[in-house]
Amino acid sequence: MSKRSVVLLPQTEQILEQMGEQIKLARLRRRLSVDLVAERAGISRTTLWSVEKGSPSVAVGIYAAVLHALNNMDKDLLLVAKDDELGRKLQDLELPVRRRAPKREK
Repeated sequence: MSKRSVVLLPQTEQILEQMGEQIKLARLRRRLSVDLVAERAGISRTTLWSVEKGSPSVAVGIYAAVLHALNNMDKDLLLVAKDDELGRKLQDLELPVRRRAPKREK
């Protein structure tokens, strides 16, 4: 079975590269070695280097494990799509509009 190559838009590739660089800087600021973070995340050093390069072939779960290994930074993943302004506007457009107010219960 051959591996599929991941095709991303250039802007998405840049975002991944920036995220990888930020993960690397977070590791360096904490003065944690590649070996230690890889061990904590349960991955190889090579995979950690791929994460730090922003490789699109690395699973999201691996990124989460690395963030967790950097002292619980995986909680930041909860911020992804938290304020979905476009989605909320689209949802509001499809809400049914009531013509009459509901009857009051006595």
